[in-house]
Amino acid sequence: MKVRADGFDFCFTDAIDAFVFDEKDSAKQTYHGAPMKGVDIVAEFNEAYVYIEVKDYDDPTIYDLANAATEEERQARQDSFRWLKNYLKYKFRDSYLYRHAEQKVEKPVHYICLMTFDNALNSRMQKSLKQELPVGKASPRWVQVLATSCQVMNLQKWNENFPKWPVTRVPAAAANEGAAA
Repeated sequence: MKVRADGFDFCFTDAIDAFVFDEKDSAKQTYHGAPMKGVDIVAEFNEAYVYIEVKDYDDPTIYDLANAATEEERQARQDSFRWLKNYLKYKFRDSYLYRHAEQKVEKPVHYICLMTFDNALNSRMQKSLKQELPVGKASPRWVQVLATSCQVMNLQKWNENFPKWPVTRVPAAAANEGAAA
């Protein structure tokens, strides 16, 4: 099962279903129309759902605190990092609400962000997201957790960790064709 999203081709060899979740075309069956955010892809497997968000940044340094030259630059990067973390968090949460309304959260839900950051910055983002989703933790009153796992990785790590779900970058000309279709 193949899905193209945000300049990447995903192949889910063992999926029951996989589709662009934040569909923009109102004529398509997966279009939501509600004013909430959605992850890029939802893939369903026998044992779980996987929510996938893709972010391809030309200049990820605006999120990297470690290399800030001044205190002002560090603060600006911290603000950018916090904004992105919140954006990713709410993409997951809104998607969970959509799927809850569709009665499609009966299996564990895993969240994976494919980002064009280096491993250190991805690791920092993953740690922050896990704390705020929350991952694997539930209020004592909850019957189920929201997210079973959360991973943030780049293309190389994705393909190392998920050999059954290979991802390739779409050449620019093909990506533009797909966007026009």
